[in-house]
Amino acid sequence: MDSRRLLLAALVLSLGSASGCGSGGSSTAPTGGAAASAPTQPAEVVHEFLEAIRTGNDDKATQMLTEVARRETAKHELVVAPPGSDTARFIVGEVEFVMKDEVAHVASKWTDVGEDGQPHTDDIIWALRRDGAAWRIAGMAANIFPGEPPLLLDFENPEDMIQKQRMAEEEMQRRARAAEAPAANTARPADGNVLRQ
Repeated sequence: MDSRRLLLAALVLSLGSASGCGSGGSSTAPTGGAAASAPTQPAEVVHEFLEAIRTGNDDKATQMLTEVARRETAKHELVVAPPGSDTARFIVGEVEFVMKDEVAHVASKWTDVGEDGQPHTDDIIWALRRDGAAWRIAGMAANIFPGEPPLLLDFENPEDMIQKQRMAEEEMQRRARAAEAPAANTARPADGNVLRQ
């Protein structure tokens, strides 16, 4: 799996100082909502959030998090957004309301060009919560490894998020080494002797 996909699935991989990340970038696609007012429906919120990520507008993306998520990620100097990408495209899907309409899960598809030059699509579920009068982003779930449960990231709990990110990175590295092992074995001499200097 290429590293871009893990970056997208764990949007908080920018573990450095938030002040060092750019917030530039202009939108080349309509947001579908009024720019001056906060969107009121979960699908609109996710659309504006993903557009902010796509264009590299870290400030806008941060503003769309819950108050707790903003406070906690700032405390840990995290930016909940990967670098902007001119080649990225996204689709916002179905909305499911849970917990007496206080929580909403919004499906989305994010497509971008990978390191192999081919487009790759990630399915991500965004968790939103009513935060005052507005819907705000509280977390996400994404499948990192096929056939396994999704990785759940709670933006309001950075310690847990960082731990899960590290575990996912370690598992990716383990799987990459395991995939390389058969190739290395076929490159050895037929008698199994290791060449020495």
